[in-house]
Amino acid sequence: MKITSPKLHTSHLSANEEALLRCQTALELKDKGNYEGAREAMGQLWTRVGERPDIKRLHASVSAELLLSVGILTGWIGSKEGIEEAQEVAKNLISESITFHESIGDTRKVASAQVELAYCYWREGALDEARIMLNEALTKLATEGNTRARALLRLAIVECSASRYNDALRILTDHAQLFKKITNHAITGAYHNQLAMVLRKLATPENADDYLQRAIHQYEEADTHFKLARNIVFRANVKNNVGNILRQLSRFKEANRYLAEARRLMSSIKEKVGMAQIDDTRAQVLIAEGRFKEAEAVARSAVHVLGKSGQQCLLADALITHGISLGRLKHTERAQFTFQRAIEIAHQVGALNTAGLAALTLIEELDELSPDTLSAAYDRASEWLSKSQSPDLLLRLNAAAKKVFGTLRGELKVEDATEAILNNSCDLQREVLKFEGGLIQRALAQANGSVTRAASQLRMSYQALAYIIESRHKDLLKERSPIRRRSRRDHESETSGSLNS
Repeated sequence: MKITSPKLHTSHLSANEEALLRCQTALELKDKGNYEGAREAMGQLWTRVGERPDIKRLHASVSAELLLSVGILTGWIGSKEGIEEAQEVAKNLISESITFHESIGDTRKVASAQVELAYCYWREGALDEARIMLNEALTKLATEGNTRARALLRLAIVECSASRYNDALRILTDHAQLFKKITNHAITGAYHNQLAMVLRKLATPENADDYLQRAIHQYEEADTHFKLARNIVFRANVKNNVGNILRQLSRFKEANRYLAEARRLMSSIKEKVGMAQIDDTRAQVLIAEGRFKEAEAVARSAVHVLGKSGQQCLLADALITHGISLGRLKHTERAQFTFQRAIEIAHQVGALNTAGLAALTLIEELDELSPDTLSAAYDRASEWLSKSQSPDLLLRLNAAAKKVFGTLRGELKVEDATEAILNNSCDLQREVLKFEGGLIQRALAQANGSVTRAASQLRMSYQALAYIIESRHKDLLKERSPIRRRSRRDHESETSGSLNS
């Protein structure tokens, strides 16, 4: 299925007018997911990713607009086709446009370009840089409109990528009225899609039915808008996301049906990176079904494609899936290497939450690990996921901590732990205290310093946790909420109340 651009009649236009028309048309086609048509619409001004646009004979303001448009298209097409260094080229072109608009004091154009520059950083996994850029752009975008909506949406995407799901939800819900006013179906569809993703991530065993059903409803809303926008890529992404929810609900037959349709849509426009993302989800479904050999082959294929794409976060995610499939097949050494590769790749681009997730999954999936390896993996996971707002991740970290404690105490791998201690490579008491402290610190952070809530998360009494902090981890006293000294009257009232209840 080949999508082409509309025929542009430009013979009656000046060079500057033609350039502006081509930029506008190309960006409209990009919003529809028609990247090849967008490239064709640029004519001889720009023919391929990596080529500098022809700005000769153009006014400086038009040249800046052309550089920005080509930078945007380079980022999207480079992402779609998996072109290495495409994001770096895109950043340079957009930055050049920003320099011009800054020189003439056009703050709105500067902000618009910063939103696009931030998205390039996000594709590379540089979440901190993307967040800073988007917040800076938002200070310049006081007026409601498509540009401000796009900036807020991308900030929510960045926070979601950083596992800061409550922050992402706050952004989306606080600005819901703005997105209701937007007439751009691509932006509105992306809003509903992102809201659904956040709801899915915030689902817990207690609220799963409600949150997942709400997520499916949001995906349906997103699909409606993407149909109107005629955006095949985004529609395929929605179907992939629904497939993920159905996997969570163990509705594997339905999940595979959605994923097959998503892959068909991506294949129709030859979207290799998109197909690889769907293959990553397909592999996760196959793992859930216990079809590990098939899962390993599909995951390996996804890793191969994403390895050439330059999208390091997506590659790290796919490596985690591949590592799980290898671990379930008992290919322990290959699985450990794969998880460690995911950790390194994510860490290199600053995607610490993804690196932490890889370290956590390494602990969960592989049993034949030395105490030193487990210790290092848990240190990384607990540090890099300390700001995560996912209830599911907190539960997984707690379970991983118990596994590590068990190993260090000799309950799992007695021989390895004993040998490590005898060789002075591991101080058992020190390691246990370190893990205990990390676990308590993370629980306090999740509970905003409340010892009562932290104790509940750790399944111990308030008194026990308070004693542990005061006796063994005094450095954590600053992490807890200030102690409210109760009067005798308060104590008697509480005691009386408890007796009467």
